[in-house]
Amino acid sequence: MKRLVKNGRVVDPQSGTDDTLDILLDGGRIARVEKRIPEKGAEVFDATGMVVAPGFIDMHVHLREPGFERKETIASGLAAALAGGFSGVCCMPNTRPVNDNASVTQYILDRARSCSPVRVYPIGAVTRGSKGEELAPYAEMREAGVRAVSDDGHPVASSAVMRRALEYAGSLGLLVIDHCEDLDLVGDGVMNEGPVSVRLGLHGIPAEAESIPVRRDITLARLTGQRVHIAHVSTRLAVEAIRAAKKKRVPVTAEATPHHFSLTEAAVLGFDTNTKMNPPLREQDDVDAVIEGLADGTIDAIVTDHAPHAYEEKMVEFDRAPSGIIGLQTAVPLALDRLVRTDRISLKRMVDAFSSAPARLLGLEGKGRIQEGADADLTIFSLRKETCLAPGDIKSLSKNSPFLGMKLKGAVMAVIIAGELYSAAKKG
Repeated sequence: MKRLVKNGRVVDPQSGTDDTLDILLDGGRIARVEKRIPEKGAEVFDATGMVVAPGFIDMHVHLREPGFERKETIASGLAAALAGGFSGVCCMPNTRPVNDNASVTQYILDRARSCSPVRVYPIGAVTRGSKGEELAPYAEMREAGVRAVSDDGHPVASSAVMRRALEYAGSLGLLVIDHCEDLDLVGDGVMNEGPVSVRLGLHGIPAEAESIPVRRDITLARLTGQRVHIAHVSTRLAVEAIRAAKKKRVPVTAEATPHHFSLTEAAVLGFDTNTKMNPPLREQDDVDAVIEGLADGTIDAIVTDHAPHAYEEKMVEFDRAPSGIIGLQTAVPLALDRLVRTDRISLKRMVDAFSSAPARLLGLEGKGRIQEGADADLTIFSLRKETCLAPGDIKSLSKNSPFLGMKLKGAVMAVIIAGELYSAAKKG
């Protein structure tokens, strides 16, 4: 079937396009991108006043299944991804059992194909059981469909193990994504170390708990010549280390989350456990540094680190609650409202961070661009329409978010995956 997306502001970072154009989709491919394409029997979507971008890909999502279905299932997580404007997601391996072998990878892919059009790119574990000791069988997992490896949620503490991981994964073309956290420095910490933690009487986590392992990974990437990707960057120290390494052509890339460019540690003052994450919310200077890193490309991608937790898990004392929040349905509005509307980063850079950059980093052929022959995956959004999500609007099984009820300027309108249209706009 042919579908024509008309009159949209087409933003394609790969080609540098930013113009009002029509896009003709034929089956699962983009057939033409031109001004005023005749309809000729195609099903028409009028995108007047909207931005049409390559399909957004979230590189960092926790779908929880298998093993933690009371928090999230693959079906509910992908429903949230679709509503949030994502045509694809990468799911982290900290499931039960851990995705450290081909059978778990295949289970995830089979479940995803059976319940959602959203494309799923599994991430395998760096080490067996994510225990930081023995490397997982990367070749086997790559054959099954993993696109990267990570022990997310668990730092790879051993430099020797990380070196071997970079060499093994690099030989297979797999990206290593590292959760950079020095557990000795973290200790009993539950929020950022500083005046706010002292005022609240909570154990703090210093910025150096992130920046020290970031520098270690940069050193190992330089030693091995293999790529390392730094997950959820939250501190100025880490941003500056990554920027300096990139200037020296060390193969390091990075990502940041909307909560780390939207909130500071001040959000913790009310002891709301939905403001507890790992890494923790930081100082305003760190938030500014993350935004600067996104603006200049030091930080390559925006990710959600979507981390669902059951209601009763979060309804405890702050220091006992698990870290993490959901983010699939708030990420795009937050980026539009906090970054683009305020001119902190350009629209083109935001689109790149959500689409073209993840496609490049993961080697996804046909993704992240709006050009003839590319896959017909598009994210369509409004810069003017307001988003204000209530708990009932959330597709995830969990509702753990500090952003519910917040009015944000910017909204996802629709997602097209393999040429098929899925509305994402709220009704009413």
